[in-house]
Amino acid sequence: MKAVSKNKVIAMIPARYEASRFPGKLLKDLAGKTVIRRTYEAAVDTNLFDEVYVVTDSDKIEAEIKQHGGKVIRSQKEHECGSDRIAEAVENMDVDIVLNVQGDEPFIDKNSLAKLLEVFEQDHLKEIDLASLKTALYESDEITSANNVKVITDHNDFALYFSRFPIPYPRDTSAKVTYFKHIGIYAFRKSALMDFYKLPMLPLEAAEKIECIRYLEYGKKIKMIETSVKSIGIDTPEDLEKAKKLLS
Repeated sequence: MKAVSKNKVIAMIPARYEASRFPGKLLKDLAGKTVIRRTYEAAVDTNLFDEVYVVTDSDKIEAEIKQHGGKVIRSQKEHECGSDRIAEAVENMDVDIVLNVQGDEPFIDKNSLAKLLEVFEQDHLKEIDLASLKTALYESDEITSANNVKVITDHNDFALYFSRFPIPYPRDTSAKVTYFKHIGIYAFRKSALMDFYKLPMLPLEAAEKIECIRYLEYGKKIKMIETSVKSIGIDTPEDLEKAKKLLS
């Protein structure tokens, strides 16, 4: 049974076969199942959603999910980012909240996703456009890595900016600042997602190659939820080996 909710909530997993850093990674074996299958099944097993779909332009990924009883929506257009792929898929759906699960992040934490959805249940004035996750970073190599998107927030945990650069810049090294990594799992109001789909990319998003910056550039409100659960995104062959060790 899905958790009681007044919003209709679905999960979408955008899944491209061609990944620039690790082509075909979603169909790589991860302890007996493909990465994308593990992600899909993990999303279903949370019991948080009315429906879970993989959204893909790949025959191979479609076949893999359908072979194991999953639901697939085929992209009809070329897309530059996962939000666009999801927006096309949900455009004609009767749905309130769409949760974007990254296809290369099979270690889904149910409690974290539940907290994201709770943001909208408590947002009676509908002022929040989307919610996402952040987790604290403590190692200097993680803070400086361009592969880790960092986020800074205001005192109410609304996002101020995202960057691949360490933000804030530590000009005063005695200031006690915690750095936060953005975990690329989003919950959107459908209306905000459709706005994103129709609005052109602006310079900040283009420079950083971080799609959620587009929401900030157009004045959308992003609520960040802190989690202590460390996400393992599979961006490289080394990440896949780490994931295998975690499962074993």
